[in-house]
Amino acid sequence: MIPVSVLVTNRGTVSFKIKGEFNREKPSNFSQVFRPVITWNLTYKCNLLCKHCYINASPKGSEGLNTNEALNLVDQMAELKIPLLILSGGEPLLRRDFFEIAQRASSYGIKLALSTNGTLITKDIAKKLKDLKFMYIGISLDSPYPEWHDYFRGVKGAFEMTVRGIKNALEEGLDVGLRFTITAKNIQHLDDYFKLAESLGVHRITFYHISASGRAKELNREWLYTPGQYKVFMNKLIEYAKKYEGKIEIETTLGTFDGIYIASVISENENEFQQYLRFVESTGGCGRKMISIYPNGDVYPCQFIDFIKLGNVKEKPLKEILNNVPDLFINTDRYLNGEKCGKCLFKSVCKGGDRARAYYWGGGESGDDVLCPIPYLLKT
Repeated sequence: MIPVSVLVTNRGTVSFKIKGEFNREKPSNFSQVFRPVITWNLTYKCNLLCKHCYINASPKGSEGLNTNEALNLVDQMAELKIPLLILSGGEPLLRRDFFEIAQRASSYGIKLALSTNGTLITKDIAKKLKDLKFMYIGISLDSPYPEWHDYFRGVKGAFEMTVRGIKNALEEGLDVGLRFTITAKNIQHLDDYFKLAESLGVHRITFYHISASGRAKELNREWLYTPGQYKVFMNKLIEYAKKYEGKIEIETTLGTFDGIYIASVISENENEFQQYLRFVESTGGCGRKMISIYPNGDVYPCQFIDFIKLGNVKEKPLKEILNNVPDLFINTDRYLNGEKCGKCLFKSVCKGGDRARAYYWGGGESGDDVLCPIPYLLKT
């Protein structure tokens, strides 16, 4: 996760509430390799059919762990003092025992966040989330244009339902952020997207560079933006970070190279550039400060890495599984051997970007992240 607003302005909104204040001179130590943020995909069931879904969720998907197994897992997380639990899916609100699981976590004082498509957030649901002290509600919205969002999410009317859910959550006083998956087909929607975000009153936007897991790996190269499109997009993000300082926090994920590019643009000298780079390296990544648990109990370095399993919570305690994160995901730069990532001067900072894109589209787990624009935009 690259905290664009913090890099550019030293200001955050939701992230400061969750993690405390941090900046390039004082990086966050909110999570660690053996005390990671956990994204828990509670179910394979979803009411949408998104073109890029990383776990192939669908209306016919299974729920995964039963209630007793799920509650036991929450107990283990509490024992490990997990700093933040993100409940995700599929669509997590489709689980019949969602609030029972959330209540157990809340009773331990575990900080909670929700990753959702927003379509099921009624006024009643929003109130329940507020009562359980959810610190953040991340809602996927991939365009300011209803027809494009509905196309990408696979269900007509999804945009309208999602916006209604956003408004219900905001009216209840919840901190709401938008989640936007960047592709070549919507990267140019940025200006109108910020107008929509401002009109809604959200406090955070996270931009996800499209990964290659699940259904996304079947997308053709027309969905991948060019370095030129990337440069225009990132320069605008830097300006929007300044414009909305302290009001709308901007972050990106699945593109550690964003931090390198931003540092190259805003640094005034080499010393400052190197300080920014150290900060970018501290932000973590798959297997570094975060892990993911899939609905069937499989544990992976993050949501998008589905090709290296760390273990299964039905077979081993979570604590034991966390002790087995491969060095490939902790010291990734040692293993990079692609023509681009292997020779990059910034590989110890970036750690090779998104390893799912490398694995499925760039020649294997040690190959190149095909989306990285750094060799084209900076000398490496």
